[in-house]
Amino acid sequence: MSNDFAIFPDNVVEMHQEDAQVDNKQEKMLEYVRELADIEEQMEPLKEMKRQLKADFKEAGWLTGDEISMTVKAYRMMKSESFNLDEFVHVYNALATPMGKNQ
Repeated sequence: MSNDFAIFPDNVVEMHQEDAQVDNKQEKMLEYVRELADIEEQMEPLKEMKRQLKADFKEAGWLTGDEISMTVKAYRMMKSESFNLDEFVHVYNALATPMGKNQ
């Protein structure tokens, strides 16, 4: 009976090292998930505050849901380091005209 492969002592050591690396990676993944879950749990009250703020503005009739969404999108774009107002206006005008939104 002949084997098409040979087992060398170095291969056994490498296999154990690979197993240890996989185990370590899995431990780190679990640690990450635990810490992420803790952070998300701590964030929940702030998320509820955001939901309540949106509901308050809608209920008072100050802004519609669409207006709030557009305002948030604009805020996030402007907050971006790479935001360029001139480029944004150019792209907006190019898209708005064919869609009939540019009056």
